[in-house]
Amino acid sequence: MVRPAMSRRLFAIFPADIPPPVRGALWMVFSACSFAGVSVAVHSLAGRIHPFEIAFFRTLFLLFFMSPLLLRSGWSVLRTRNWRMHLFRCLASVAAMMSWFSALSLMPIAEVTALTFTAPLFSTLGAGLLLGERVGVRRWGAVLIGFAGTLVILRPGIEALAPGAWVALLAALFMAIIPLSVKVLSRTDPPTTVVLLVALLSTPLSLIPALFVWTAPPPETWPWLVASGLFATGVQWGMAKAYALADVTAVLPFDFSRLIFVAAGGFLMFGEVLDVWTAAGAIIIFSATLYTARREARLARRLNPPPPGR
Repeated sequence: MVRPAMSRRLFAIFPADIPPPVRGALWMVFSACSFAGVSVAVHSLAGRIHPFEIAFFRTLFLLFFMSPLLLRSGWSVLRTRNWRMHLFRCLASVAAMMSWFSALSLMPIAEVTALTFTAPLFSTLGAGLLLGERVGVRRWGAVLIGFAGTLVILRPGIEALAPGAWVALLAALFMAIIPLSVKVLSRTDPPTTVVLLVALLSTPLSLIPALFVWTAPPPETWPWLVASGLFATGVQWGMAKAYALADVTAVLPFDFSRLIFVAAGGFLMFGEVLDVWTAAGAIIIFSATLYTARREARLARRLNPPPPGR
C-alpha cells in the first residue's frame, strides 16, 4: 500500500509554506548540486576503478538508498504492463552512465558537464525522427544553435578533438533516449514505478559489463563509491520533486547551476579551471535548450488551455 504522506515526510527538505515554484527551483538546485557530487566522486575514482565497475556500484548504492521508498510503497508499485520499454530505458541509462563515467576519467569534469547539456537537443531530434512529433523550424533552429555551442567547446580545427569529448557526446546521446522512453512510460505507469524499476533493473544490467573488467575496489575507494550512489539519489529525487512542483520552464534555468557546482568542485578538488570556451559554449547550448522548453510550454498551453475560472 502506498503511503504518500510518509514518503513526503521522509524526503521533506524545504518547508511546505514556501511557494511551490520556489520550492521547485530549490529542488532543481539541490539536484544540480547532487549531480556535481556524482561527478566529483566518479572523477576521484578515475584510474583506480574501471568506469564500468563504478557504474555498477553507483546503481547498487542508488538502489540501497531508495529502498525506504520501496518498503513504504509496497511491492505492488512495481506492477507494469510495459516491461520491454522499462528494460529499454534501463539499457539506455546504463549505457549513458558507462559513457559518462568513461568521459569523466578522460576529461575535466566541467567540460564533460557542458557537453552533456546537448542531451535535450538530441531528445528533440529523437522526438521528431522516432516518435513522429512535429518539430517546427524554430525548434530545428534551436537545435542547430545548440550544436554550434558544442562546436565552441570542442573547437575543431583549433585543437585536436579529445577522445573524451566524443565519449561525452555519446553519453549525451544515450541521456537523450531516457526522457523519450520516460515519456512513453508515463502514459501507463506512475513516476514512482518508473523511478524504482530503473534502480532495480539497472543494477543487474550494469553488473554484466562490470564483470569483464572487475577488480577488487581498494579500501580507500569505498567512501567515493557510496557517495556516488548517495548523490545519484539526490539527482533523481531533486528532479522529480522540481518537475512535480513547478512547470519545466520555471525550473529548467536552475539546472544550469550544474555547471557552476561542477566547476567549483573541479577547482577545489582537482585544481581544474573552467576555460572561457567551455563556459561560452555551455551558455549557447543551454540557451537553445531553454528556448525549446519555453516554446514547448507555450504550445502545450495553447493546445490544452486551463478550464474557465482558473
